[in-house]
Amino acid sequence: MAMTNFSELGLQEKIVWARDLWAQARNLSFVMNFSGKGSNAMIQRITELTKSEKGAKAIITLVADLEGDGVMGDSTLENNEEAIKAFDTEIKIDQLRNANRLRGRMADQKSVINFRNTSKDVLAYWLADRIDQLGFLTLSGVGYDYTTNGTLRPVNPAGQNFTDLDFASDVTAPTANRYYRWDSTVGTTGALVTAATNAVIAADLPSYEMLVQAKAVAKEKYIRGIKGPNGVEYYHVFMTPSGMAKLKLDSSYRSAVENAGQRGDSNPLFTGAVATVDGLIIHEYRHVFSSTTWGASSNVSGQAVLFCGAQALGLADLGLPEWKEETFDYGNQHGIAMGKICGFKKPKFTSIYEATATAEDFGVLRIDTAI
Repeated sequence: MAMTNFSELGLQEKIVWARDLWAQARNLSFVMNFSGKGSNAMIQRITELTKSEKGAKAIITLVADLEGDGVMGDSTLENNEEAIKAFDTEIKIDQLRNANRLRGRMADQKSVINFRNTSKDVLAYWLADRIDQLGFLTLSGVGYDYTTNGTLRPVNPAGQNFTDLDFASDVTAPTANRYYRWDSTVGTTGALVTAATNAVIAADLPSYEMLVQAKAVAKEKYIRGIKGPNGVEYYHVFMTPSGMAKLKLDSSYRSAVENAGQRGDSNPLFTGAVATVDGLIIHEYRHVFSSTTWGASSNVSGQAVLFCGAQALGLADLGLPEWKEETFDYGNQHGIAMGKICGFKKPKFTSIYEATATAEDFGVLRIDTAI
């Protein structure tokens, strides 16, 4: 039995389409704006596997600062060298796949080329959107059984849920010294306190004072900023659109923005920024995690503000998407499928600057506020 492919592509043509889809997906993805291959990127992007005794893995390496004080004067340095401590974090990988399929020739009179273009567009947007959701859930320490607006995802048959991804089990809640709640009732301006979503009240809105305190905490916790133009360190701050709207109503924030000068907005570091204030690049995005069930009575709307430095997230991005075209029912039906191998992990690190030996999130603070 022979079957004819409705639009048989050669290998090079498939590679071109796969590259085109991935380029489009990366342009559409908000998360990808903050990825880079070096340790100065907020999201460190791993594109090659590292061979180990247990097979090939995607690895992100975190290097600790030296702890010793060296030698003084003419004291002997030989045999007193200090070893460099490096910690490898494995990023598990898995495949995301989706496809489109036409009902048949009579159901769709459009040309095959139009179907392919339309399919590429919708699959590219789907891939970009799902990468963004996975990235923000991982950074926020929220399991993949939730959507980014705080509702539970539908439970589908096995293999059709985000929770079935191999790296889903590596999502971890924010660590103790990287997780705070903004409490507007402390003092005259509010303060960062121990996080507890059931303690959030409607008045705990984001403010400029919150941003200032969060930056101080990041500095004190040795969360490394991202080097920008002229060697200046920056942090990326992410809020929901509703949270950003509340921040814009804060008088101290408005004053700070009005008096802040332009700081190299043509640099890719500032892509999509709402404002840049005091070394903070502030963004609003719909996939920042939010909920309508916080507070003592589960009726307060809130957001998980993310305050990110360098290497806040690891992304395994392996190869081009797989692009596959098939025909069914003697060529009467046409289908296009794509798959992408990737993985996310929030790195943890045992810092020499912490009073505890417990591993902490390496490059991100989560701050819960009302919206």
